Amino acid sequence: MTKLWARQALLANGWAKDVAIEFGPDGRIASVDPDSPAQGQTVDCLVPAPANSHSHAFQRAMAGLTERRGQNASDSFWTWRTLMYRFLDKITPDQVEAIAAFVQMEMLEAGYGANVEFHYLHHRPDGQTYANIAEMSERIAVAASQSGIGLTLLPVHYQYGGCDKRALGPGQRRFGNAPDQFARLHEAASAALGGLPADTVLGVAPHSLRAVAPEHLAQTAALAGSGPVHMHLAEQIAEVEEVLAYRSARPVEWALQNLVLGPNWCLIHCTQMQPHETEGLARTGAVSGLCPLTEASLGDGIFDGVRWLNSGGAISLGSDSNIRISLAEEIRQLDTTQRLRDHTRAALATPELSTGRRIFEASAKGGAQAAGRGAGVIAEGNWADLLAFDMSHPDLSGLRGDTVLDTFAFAGGTGMIGDVWSAGRHLVRDGEHINRAAINSAYRKAVSGLRDGL
Repeated sequence: MTKLWARQALLANGWAKDVAIEFGPDGRIASVDPDSPAQGQTVDCLVPAPANSHSHAFQRAMAGLTERRGQNASDSFWTWRTLMYRFLDKITPDQVEAIAAFVQMEMLEAGYGANVEFHYLHHRPDGQTYANIAEMSERIAVAASQSGIGLTLLPVHYQYGGCDKRALGPGQRRFGNAPDQFARLHEAASAALGGLPADTVLGVAPHSLRAVAPEHLAQTAALAGSGPVHMHLAEQIAEVEEVLAYRSARPVEWALQNLVLGPNWCLIHCTQMQPHETEGLARTGAVSGLCPLTEASLGDGIFDGVRWLNSGGAISLGSDSNIRISLAEEIRQLDTTQRLRDHTRAALATPELSTGRRIFEASAKGGAQAAGRGAGVIAEGNWADLLAFDMSHPDLSGLRGDTVLDTFAFAGGTGMIGDVWSAGRHLVRDGEHINRAAINSAYRKAVSGLRDGL
């Protein structure tokens, strides 16, 4: 039994002091006792470690390589996507494994306790399957065994190139599956996860309303059983226009009318919603998977966080393209975009909760929901996904309660992370992952030459 004692900890009912926590070898919290004498390892400030709810791991190796404008008068998500497809023509399973382990390591060092991998890179560059149809899923699983992070794997169903059911283009061949083939891939992905710890989760992800035929969406979602179902929704203006043209409704309107949405669903981005869509989607209990740094990088738009949270909506945070993996900066970007749009301050705070506290707590709970993971709150029976801040950091010294989270989000970042546990596995110590040297070395080798000529 592992014992921790926190001078202050954020529990289900708020901040508590002198908190004794025990968790066993199964990774689940056995007891949480405030106002207890010191015992075991002492930490100054303990909070739940949120899940990173949306990642395309392989894109980490593209960070910084797509910031030039071509001959077009303007650059957009769609021109960025063309560059991404060129990158995909080169990447190998060995490289995917090393990159994914590096991404997971960076997530842990940033304060995340789990990784939800929205995994759509399935096949060979020519679109043919590997001998093991789930070869690439298996590489994500191997990466998780190296990093130790709690993994929720979401094999992605990508069927068409658009709402008109056009064939996938050359850059998309590695993604594509007909429904029956995708069902076989999903089953093989389940087998690939067999050697990972008990907190591992398998879900499913129909890529988007553009990429999966409406008549096959329910079939794809059913593969998850009671597990998580994630889908990109209403990210880009052009996407809204295409769905409206072919389905006579905007993406969120169509989803509300035609899908059985609920707490096991996570809709990614949703940066192009009208007020009635925001309120309607929030009421379904589905999580909105937000990736503010990527959404800004790709010019997606600004999520209506004020309306969403005030409507009782659940949120989670992810790093998507992994151009920058920082829990603190995702929180900051989410809130500051609301301020810029509405010409206000502390847009997401309430009279009871500070900005950092409200976003952090909501994303911890929503991230666990999106990951299909019993975590998000430090409570008996939950996975021990825990984050201890380094309170010796000069900007945190002497702080208590919500001010710790505000300072982390708005005046600090990853350098304030002390220790992180994922389902009880103590993976980050004194701010550094326990296998950093080996994972870093493999990543360097993997990306050597991969980025040339992009």
